[in-house]
Amino acid sequence: MSGAPVNAPRITTLENGVTVITDTMGHLATTSLGIWAGAGSRDEVPSEHGISHLLEHMAFKGTRRRSARAIAEEIEAVGGDINAATSVEHTSYNARVLGEDMPLAVDVLADILTEPAFDPEELVREHNVIIQEIGAALDTPDDLVFDLFQERAFPGQPVGRSILGTPASVKSFGPDDLRAYLDRNYRTGRTIVAGAGAIEHDQLVEEAGRRLAGLPRGDKPAPVAAEYKGGVEIGGGRDLEQAHVLVGLEGLSYRDPGIHALQVFTNILGGGMSSRLFQEVREKRGLCYAVYAFHWSYGDTGLFGVYAGTDAGDLGELVNVVIDEVAGTVETLTEAELARAKAQAKVGLLAALESSGARADQLARQMLAFGRPIPLEEIVAKVEAVTLEDARAAGRRLIAGGRPTFAALGPQKPLESAARFAERLGSG
Repeated sequence: MSGAPVNAPRITTLENGVTVITDTMGHLATTSLGIWAGAGSRDEVPSEHGISHLLEHMAFKGTRRRSARAIAEEIEAVGGDINAATSVEHTSYNARVLGEDMPLAVDVLADILTEPAFDPEELVREHNVIIQEIGAALDTPDDLVFDLFQERAFPGQPVGRSILGTPASVKSFGPDDLRAYLDRNYRTGRTIVAGAGAIEHDQLVEEAGRRLAGLPRGDKPAPVAAEYKGGVEIGGGRDLEQAHVLVGLEGLSYRDPGIHALQVFTNILGGGMSSRLFQEVREKRGLCYAVYAFHWSYGDTGLFGVYAGTDAGDLGELVNVVIDEVAGTVETLTEAELARAKAQAKVGLLAALESSGARADQLARQMLAFGRPIPLEEIVAKVEAVTLEDARAAGRRLIAGGRPTFAALGPQKPLESAARFAERLGSG
């Protein structure tokens, strides 16, 4: 593989169990760094729906040493920025600053995790902010349909619930609830400090060791195992111009040996403008504006899906064409399509090396998932090793995996008919 050589990341495990990993990118003047906790929405017990996301919000609302305003001002006074994100399986707290200001960023990030104030007045205000965020999501059908899809695929399970929670659940959480969730799940055995860019590893180790000494030691409880179910979920009561449709099947864990073949299959099916779905559904038949395939991987399962937005009058034809394309791709994909999908995958991997933020995120995720950074050459080799038959076998395995999941928003009767068509996807 040609290109600039990639430095091997440096890794240190602190005495308390926190892992520090860095990748020095010598041509950069800024540093992207963060603290990743291996806990997300699937670590919530039923009474905690939405608390992991609320905790992420409250992290910036003050500590014992800093007010909410001071947190923002200290980072922005050196030209930096600070942010956070919650996902199903982890939560990250990130900053980007000049290399020389790395100690300040570590101090602020560690402060919000080890000494949060959880001021009751700030908490009430943030309840309202998140309730508005939930409202915005409910008003965005092409976002809401993904929540319906996940919930139907994994009903009654943490992995299937929306990350945001509900207005009622969010308003129910007090400071003690946040502290209990934090103490149970933000533990040193599942905490990664990652940095990339103008970063000095030993200096980050020293700062992290001092600032994170107060984190609870050990590991968090294992999350509830996911159990894919599938079925139909049609959202009603909406006067929409378009029908928004998702149809899918159980996918693979990122630990499954077949994951690279499935990702290649997914890209061939619906990963770009040259994909089967884009060419057949949009370009040839004009049935929609947007159509694509995706695959989400978790520690013990995965979820494959195809999304499309279309006019209600075209819905039945669209769903039938999508299902035919999934089945047809299994048997007729070509070497040219395989080569394009592999090239897309490699460019995506290389792009992470061109951004310090993406690189830090990549390293932290790999440490949480596999306990080691995965060399780019190793990933590329696995992608390159996927054969035509491997990709076809991945598609066959997908289709044979069980009952499909169908989620949709839009006119009721056309969606009900389309849901019946979607049952063909799982017939094998």
